[in-house]
Amino acid sequence: MKKLITMMVLTLGFTLNAQNTNVTKETKTTTVTVDDGTTEPKKIVKTQKTEAVQDIELKNAESRALNKDIKPTPVKVTETTTVAGDYIPPTEIGKKISYIYDDRTYTLVADKTGYHIMNPANKDVGVMRRTSNNNYIYRTKDKISVSYFDAQGNLVIETYDDKSDNITIERYTRVKQ
Repeated sequence: MKKLITMMVLTLGFTLNAQNTNVTKETKTTTVTVDDGTTEPKKIVKTQKTEAVQDIELKNAESRALNKDIKPTPVKVTETTTVAGDYIPPTEIGKKISYIYDDRTYTLVADKTGYHIMNPANKDVGVMRRTSNNNYIYRTKDKISVSYFDAQGNLVIETYDDKSDNITIERYTRVKQ
């Protein structure tokens, strides 16, 4: 009797499980060795990951037909490119992170050596370049500052004001996605 109940529960569990999304994942890895003749060759690895997710919807969901046609639905494609190698920390190129400062949303776009900062109009405001101690040099048209990410993932920019001999701190709050 126990076996019969167990078999029925398992059978019902497997038959009620349906596929709701199509997920396609593709990874392409390119390895390049650079020999500049000064020291040992440096290896650079570029990894491109593509993930396509499509929700499955049926054209006639209420019909009793066994084989039903799938309704075309939009495909959400996510692409990330990571560059890593000897003397290069892993960096996701093109990754976008949003921050809010003074009720305006700014976007950081990762590149090979740091980030580009875009204002709400999608114009390039400045660049952040990584330093050896995992801080960043933040450069705009008007100023050069030191920046870093705090424990909550917020962007903190510290700027020295020569006239007042003070450091001003700007904190950009990360937008949770």
